[in-house]
Amino acid sequence: MLRFPESVQVIDSHTEGEPTRVVLEGWPAGSGETMLERRESLRRDHDHLRRAVICEPRGHDAMVGAVLTPPVTTTSVAGVIFFNNIGYLGMCGHGLIGVVKTLEEMGRLRSGDVQLDTPVGTVGASLESDGSVTIRNVPARCHSLDVAIEVPDLGTVKGDVAWGGNWFFLTSLPNLRLELGNVSQLLAATQSIRSVLDQEDLLAGEGQIDHVELFGPPSSPSADSCNFVLCPGGEYDRSPCGTGCSARMAVLHARGHMQVGDRFIGYSIIGSRFDCTILDCTGIDNVAAIIPTIRGRGWITGTHQLMYDPEDPWPFGYRLTDTWPKRAN
Repeated sequence: MLRFPESVQVIDSHTEGEPTRVVLEGWPAGSGETMLERRESLRRDHDHLRRAVICEPRGHDAMVGAVLTPPVTTTSVAGVIFFNNIGYLGMCGHGLIGVVKTLEEMGRLRSGDVQLDTPVGTVGASLESDGSVTIRNVPARCHSLDVAIEVPDLGTVKGDVAWGGNWFFLTSLPNLRLELGNVSQLLAATQSIRSVLDQEDLLAGEGQIDHVELFGPPSSPSADSCNFVLCPGGEYDRSPCGTGCSARMAVLHARGHMQVGDRFIGYSIIGSRFDCTILDCTGIDNVAAIIPTIRGRGWITGTHQLMYDPEDPWPFGYRLTDTWPKRAN
């Protein structure tokens, strides 16, 4: 029988418009010596709590959650496991900024440099004196360029595959402008692309491409690009997407369009902004990679005690697109 706590303590924030919910108390941190083991422990033993925290009626599809754990490296202040409405993430750029702002709110962090452990590696972060946060992401790399796929209603779509902490298919659709008035069309197009990607093995067993990023001309003359990112659970990122910007810079570097020290300013579909750079070059298994940085702003939006009444027929949470059962009366 699945057991629920009476309550779960959380702090909510948003990073450039995209929400993050950090679990403080009421949920086990997962067992294991590594962050990957802890993530799999949560997936195996406590996934009902993920749904209860992030899905409706207590959350919503656009929200990303984070569970804090003890660190696994001596130089880190904490470990963090990110999750969303359908599962777990390797890394989350906007979410990490939200975690840093949450740690500041809790009094565990002041201005300066910190490190946090994630399932895909240790990430650096700097809390700036103006309240913004710069994260030093895990190495990002381009997997393949100019990959052509056939997509119903779109025809041949050519894009690039890259890793920025999560796997992305990045492409441009010139006939579809990246603006809020086109969100329904943008969702339909990116969902169609991902449906095709789900049937392909473009990574040759390395993982799953679960993010689709459309990029196009920016809405502001101060930006280099605007993007629209379809997230794994079917929603779109309101922020410019930290792992997506990392993947985009890896592609630009692979094409010779960005070098170490170059700056990339990305805007989201709602007009929010990340300032990004290539800090350095490195390698992953003898494959060229970059060290990306992402700078953005986050704000605390609330401190909450999520309640779970024994008589509540939906303690698991629900999504309008699934058939997850309610508790029997």
